[in-house]
Amino acid sequence: MLGRNQSFGRSFSLDDQSPSESWRVFQIMSEFVQGFETMAAIWPSVSLFGSARTPRDHPNYQRAEDIARLLSDSGFAVVSGGGPGIMEAVNKGGFEGRGPSVGLNIQLPHEQRANAYQDVELNFKHFFSRKVMFVKYASAYVVLPGGFGTLDEMVEILTLIQTGKTRKIPVILVDRPFWTGLLDWFRDQLAGGGMIAPEDLELMSIHDDPQAVVDAIFAHYADRQLGLSAREKEILMQL
Repeated sequence: MLGRNQSFGRSFSLDDQSPSESWRVFQIMSEFVQGFETMAAIWPSVSLFGSARTPRDHPNYQRAEDIARLLSDSGFAVVSGGGPGIMEAVNKGGFEGRGPSVGLNIQLPHEQRANAYQDVELNFKHFFSRKVMFVKYASAYVVLPGGFGTLDEMVEILTLIQTGKTRKIPVILVDRPFWTGLLDWFRDQLAGGGMIAPEDLELMSIHDDPQAVVDAIFAHYADRQLGLSAREKEILMQL
């Protein structure tokens, strides 16, 4: 173990940085520019999430497909991560509906492969630029059962809404038995321990029926405009 005054034997210098590290900034910028220009023209949209490992014969695959088709036929573009599993089901449902089916694909060493049901396909190397595209243009979030990536997207949008860094949109969880234990933990440990406010739990709702998901989104906008207000546009410019 190194002592307080010990080091690895060399000091850090800006000269130690590879020029390729700095040039990566332009690659990242290109992802944002392409994403902004493409997604800004696709409105309104709903971002949907779920496990890449869900098989096609699983009930949640069919449920995701049904939700996406209903949303698409209701005038929404549906946006998924572009891969297999729930993402494929979402794009398939949107592809069969009237609205555009959008895939925000990510290059991964394994598991991710682009599905065949994308009207609009964007490809990303960086998770953070891809995540901005999911949030910035979404009128709602629909979250089906999934793993770390799904939980990451869910907590991301909850954090942004809670802190006022994005507008309040519906965050709808699908499959009550799957989510109940986590929501109980949120209530007992996070809200109970004063780490979030009790009203933060109201940022989410749970619906199992595909039509109920769509109805909940329309109910949210029954007394507010679907488009962005001037204040909301200002907020999203800082995202």
